[in-house]
Amino acid sequence: MQHTDAIVIGAGQAGLAMSHCLSRRGIDHAVLDRGRVGERWRSERWDSLRLLTPNWMSRLPGWQYRGPDPDGYMTMPEVVRFLEGYARAGSAPVETGVTVHAVERAGDGYRVETDQGVRRARAVVVATGHCDVPMVPAMARDLPADIHQITPSRYRNPDSLPDGGVLVVGASATGVQLAEELHRSGRPVTLSVGRHTRLPRLHRGRDIMWWMDRIGVLDERADRARDLGRARAQPSLQLVGHPDRRTIDLAALHDQGVRVVGRTAGVDGGRITLCDDLAETTAAAQATMDRLLARIDAFAGPSKTEGVRPIALPPSPSALDLRAEGIRSVVWATGFRRDYGWLKVPVLDAAGEVIHHGGVTPSPGLYVLGLRFLRRRKSNFIDGVGADAEELAEDILGHLAKHGLAKHGLAKHSYVAA
Repeated sequence: MQHTDAIVIGAGQAGLAMSHCLSRRGIDHAVLDRGRVGERWRSERWDSLRLLTPNWMSRLPGWQYRGPDPDGYMTMPEVVRFLEGYARAGSAPVETGVTVHAVERAGDGYRVETDQGVRRARAVVVATGHCDVPMVPAMARDLPADIHQITPSRYRNPDSLPDGGVLVVGASATGVQLAEELHRSGRPVTLSVGRHTRLPRLHRGRDIMWWMDRIGVLDERADRARDLGRARAQPSLQLVGHPDRRTIDLAALHDQGVRVVGRTAGVDGGRITLCDDLAETTAAAQATMDRLLARIDAFAGPSKTEGVRPIALPPSPSALDLRAEGIRSVVWATGFRRDYGWLKVPVLDAAGEVIHHGGVTPSPGLYVLGLRFLRRRKSNFIDGVGADAEELAEDILGHLAKHGLAKHGLAKHSYVAA
């Protein structure tokens, strides 16, 4: 049985950032991943996807984007190369192709069972991320068998779907991107809209993320949030990382010919029931966006730039008859959940989510990293996970020191640029 001070589960941006921070503190550790470095960026993303954040925001502890296009948006192969370079530069102790089957308490540490044997560690960091398992509503089971159903993790390009019309359910970043791509491929597309966070790609000539970074929105702390549960449940930003930096919102999709309808409420055979909430939903998104833009304008000073106009859409029908509409596919762009069935430690709530305070669970030595609004509003971004990792690494160092195990000394690695 192998022993180490700490085990990090997951070799994406969160796991690699934690590895860097542990190495700098002289903490012996291993990073385990069932696939390769950045596996989800490789195998669970569609072909045309780009990051929603500009390249200059690709910043990890000791590593950042140094390429020729700081205002561009990385493709998925570029993200993978960025992470691979990070792992190589720091000689991160990554073990790929190792699947974790169970983590459980063992004395004053943890027993980690894998398909490559059993490990023991005083500390474990769960860095499997926020976007784990696609969340498909139970109503999907009631769709007819001849309706093709797919999640964004399985979708690659329009050829992934059979001929015919497509219903995209969900209008956050993923939903609007897939609706546009499928429409441009020549398919009739209907987009079913629920709660969403509308933002312009550019404001006053700069990327909206530049403004959010500059005024401190992304660094807002979880412990100061008025309603942390609501903040963590906020839909992903409705942004698209097109090279031309254009905004794709419901108005743009409607103008292109995408049919925009209300939230999907139920399924009865081949009939989809829709809510009469489209105007309310778009108005709520408008109000949230207006508050942010007003905050930016107050920071930046007077400008002749007009605000973003409200979206006016035709009333939504109350239902869709899939066969009558020629809809043969449904894309469930309805978000993600986390699957911790392998975590055999009593730190899960009734919904199966890890109970934690800033990534520190009630079980000493067990941590979680990379979740939305873990410690900061940007905690699940590449740009945000590093600061959380630094703070958690200090906690881990303190935890190990209690057992006389911390290996103090100079940082093992020093590297600064990609």
